[in-house]
Amino acid sequence: MRKLVLSAAFTALAAPALATGLDIEIAGEANGVVHVELFDDIAPLHAERLTTLAEEGAYDGVYFHRVIDGFMAQTGDVEYAKDGGNLAMAGRGGSSLGNLPAEFSDKPFVRGVVGMARSQNPDSANSQFFIMFDPSMQLNGQYTVVGEVTSGMEVVDQIKRGTGANGSVVGAPDMMKTVTVTE
Repeated sequence: MRKLVLSAAFTALAAPALATGLDIEIAGEANGVVHVELFDDIAPLHAERLTTLAEEGAYDGVYFHRVIDGFMAQTGDVEYAKDGGNLAMAGRGGSSLGNLPAEFSDKPFVRGVVGMARSQNPDSANSQFFIMFDPSMQLNGQYTVVGEVTSGMEVVDQIKRGTGANGSVVGAPDMMKTVTVTE
């Protein structure tokens, strides 16, 4: 019996299970939990990055800093858009980890899809991501699709909208209170 226990423990350490999702607890005008299934088969580097940052607690207390009605809600700036951070710089920061190469796929940007935000450089995604309110086919093949909302889209729909063409949220934006990795 003892040998089997050690063998099972070694197997668990040698081959960790891949995380398949995130539970995002949102607080503010929107309140509730959103579950995202990650596409670790088509965007493994990006899925791993979101999982790593969630496990580190980096996403806890991060605001939805850019929210455009009929388009998407963007969050994940773990450098500037955290509770107590410099919100004037929100959208310009990332994690201390390096940028990721694009993992484009044929998955379309439809309602509920989670994509990775980036600069003009396709290989510049880091920590920021967005959730689609509505389809936006012009993003297809231009941004990495990393997952999709499988429950809680009604919570996403309630996220406080921003103003102007850039969708900057004025006042108190909604936040990801906690982000938990699920299997």
